[in-house]
Amino acid sequence: MGDLLLPEIFYELWQELLLHPLLVSVPVFLVSLLFLFIRRNGSSGVKLNLPPSPPRLPLIGNLHQLGSLPHRSLGALAHKYGPDLMFLHLGQVPTLVVSSAEMVREMVKNHDIVISNRPRNIAPSVLLYNGNDVGFPRYGEYWRQARKISFVELLSIKRVQEFQFVRDEEVAAMVDRIRSACVNGSTINMEETLIAVANNIVSRCVIGKTFMEEDGRSRIGELTRELMVLLGAFSFGDFFPRLKWMDVASGLLGRLKATSTKLDKFLDQAIEEHKAYLVEKKDFIDILLRVQNQKDEMLGFELTQEDIKGILADMFVGGTDSASTGIEWLMAELVRNPEVMKNAQEEVRRVVGKKSKIDMEDINQMEYLKCVIKENLRLHPPAPLLAPRQTSECIQLGGYHIPAKVTVFVNAWAIQRDPTLWDRPEEFIPERFENTDIDFKGQDFQFSPFGTGRRGCPGMTFGVAIIEYVIANLLYWFDWKLPGGALAKDLDMTEVHGFTVFKKAPLHLLPIPYNYSPSTSLAA
Repeated sequence: MGDLLLPEIFYELWQELLLHPLLVSVPVFLVSLLFLFIRRNGSSGVKLNLPPSPPRLPLIGNLHQLGSLPHRSLGALAHKYGPDLMFLHLGQVPTLVVSSAEMVREMVKNHDIVISNRPRNIAPSVLLYNGNDVGFPRYGEYWRQARKISFVELLSIKRVQEFQFVRDEEVAAMVDRIRSACVNGSTINMEETLIAVANNIVSRCVIGKTFMEEDGRSRIGELTRELMVLLGAFSFGDFFPRLKWMDVASGLLGRLKATSTKLDKFLDQAIEEHKAYLVEKKDFIDILLRVQNQKDEMLGFELTQEDIKGILADMFVGGTDSASTGIEWLMAELVRNPEVMKNAQEEVRRVVGKKSKIDMEDINQMEYLKCVIKENLRLHPPAPLLAPRQTSECIQLGGYHIPAKVTVFVNAWAIQRDPTLWDRPEEFIPERFENTDIDFKGQDFQFSPFGTGRRGCPGMTFGVAIIEYVIANLLYWFDWKLPGGALAKDLDMTEVHGFTVFKKAPLHLLPIPYNYSPSTSLAA
């Protein structure tokens, strides 16, 4: 199905009518009739071969069809109207939804540069220093250089390996806190525990220290979760640029600015502390300050204070929330699938034996555990709708015409549950990854939980290292049960939409020590 373009003059007239103060007195059905009249009689006669679209309403287009969980709503719409490509009008924003692995392959292989821009949305602009970060900048030299320095100095395989001692110490401290709870038979709030350990690891790698509260919670970790929710919040201004004032009326802009102020205060303090005792190559923030002070030639431009804070914000937000959310979903799936839990624990305990500490050589031998992690990422990708891209010029994709300045969403959630690609796609079956080369590094387009192409997540190795090490320790040192005799089949798996999708009801589990001597402390 194609679609007709409105002549520019009628489009502008329609916008002005919508904003006229007398319009509120006109019955809605008359406004709708006017819109339909303009569409029918104002056609320029130029018919584009656009991808198929579901029917849309005047003014709001298909916006009402998004639902509270857009990845699921768009998956259902695509199944009915465009299983490969689907064209929507979300308010005034033309949008392409890619829901098949083959179309992702064609997009990345043939048009990756053209579809590497980011739309300029309100939440990232406010929260992430006008897009001066790594994940949301427009495609260009700043993005390339910011991504390069972040990858080389923090996110590369070499740097991830060098930071293993941080994971060792923070995970050992987490295990000891869980052991202390076992003495009283207390349950563990897995959401709080996992946010804290992930944030502690990220904090030490990025700025050299942690921010743990006395009750074991992470103040900064909770702030990163707040940011992730706001990055996925609905903004009138994103879909109706002339109605961005409604983000003030709804309170969204106030919440964005309040959260931004808290983040800004934290980052300013961290930067000033490091400036006071700057030494050569200590942690990531020191490296950024060295680049700034020396106007390092690797960048080719001066790194400002805002640039540094934007890059640091990305590291905190992405590193903490994607790892903690992924582990919580994984623990929930293991509780719901006790046979998988048993098999994973048997492998972990067989590989580690009676050692007092798990090392990375052990992790590399845990083939079944790696399959479990992959299966969890298949069912629960960190960002089910990969961060939106935007076309910088017209392209042909899947035989369809895609105009310039179209927002592009890749529905990783739908692709990774596609029954034509996966047997029994709704079930948690880690064995599907045994004896296969399918990996999440962006080359297998049916399985790309971290994205693919130029805009793939540069922090994949860093995040997976946290997930692997934390989950191996949780399975080695403890058995896990639902509290109060609750049944696994009744576990609430309801999702909450944000930039990442997390559990609505935090997971509470009862830990039972395994192979544990009360006199032994991993953190000692």
